[in-house]
Amino acid sequence: MTTAAPQPTHPFPPVPQFASQIPVEQTRLSHALRSEWTKIRSVRSTMWTLGVMLLLVIGINLLVVWPVADSHDPSVPVLAPGLFGLMLGQLAVITLGALVITSEFGTGMIRTTLTSCPQRSRVLAAKAIVFFGVSFVTTTVACAVTALINYAVLSGRSVTPDETDYAGTGVVVRGGLTSAGGSQWLGATVGVGLYVALLGLLALAVGTLLRHSAGAITTMLGVVLLPLLVALFLPGSLQSTRDNMIKFSAPNSLASLYRIPMIGSDSQNGLLQLVVLACVTAAALTAAFVTLNARDV
Repeated sequence: MTTAAPQPTHPFPPVPQFASQIPVEQTRLSHALRSEWTKIRSVRSTMWTLGVMLLLVIGINLLVVWPVADSHDPSVPVLAPGLFGLMLGQLAVITLGALVITSEFGTGMIRTTLTSCPQRSRVLAAKAIVFFGVSFVTTTVACAVTALINYAVLSGRSVTPDETDYAGTGVVVRGGLTSAGGSQWLGATVGVGLYVALLGLLALAVGTLLRHSAGAITTMLGVVLLPLLVALFLPGSLQSTRDNMIKFSAPNSLASLYRIPMIGSDSQNGLLQLVVLACVTAAALTAAFVTLNARDV
């Protein structure tokens, strides 16, 4: 009688699982944020555009505020001179917003970016968050500097009794002296920073849709400048259309934040224009997310 040989449980020996010697960590949004922060602070375009913005906002403010101070005219709102430099400075932020993504499409680096992070929505969200933070902080700091300069130079001017009626001009008079209200400070610093950062974010969305630097920047210049220019040439029969185009144009929106709107009175604080721009930017970003996920790169 023979004994049956034992049968192996497995026909082949188990294959050991591969274990990398390098620690592997699940990627998150924070990794994409760090990557985009490294990009935006290491490229020259960021330093150039933000440097030009600071130079325009602060430099033009200095060129405007000294003649106003020499004229001893109390009818000019204390913080108003900061508006003139910002009209040009906003264009630098818009240019940077478009370049944040169009430069990657132009050089082909977007393929490397999306290979290392296949979640395309995460990449675009990280770009938007980093750019919005950088542009908002930089613009707010520049506007705060101009506001402090203007307040130091233009506040405290004496107003004669027959000059105290400044209703609708944005001038604040306290104790017979010119000053600036709290809402004016808030609008001329944080409000303006939010508005310009939203314009830059809109440029980033347009850049994602068009994938072309020149096309995106030109489109944004049209968005900023055309409504006001077209409104100036509309006939009188289209008065309401002309007023709405001026009211929601970028130059008038910034002027409203400084309480010196082109139409209406200084009761306009620019809040309505901020809400409208935020809605338009959110719609453009939604289209950009959908397009980036649908198109090939």
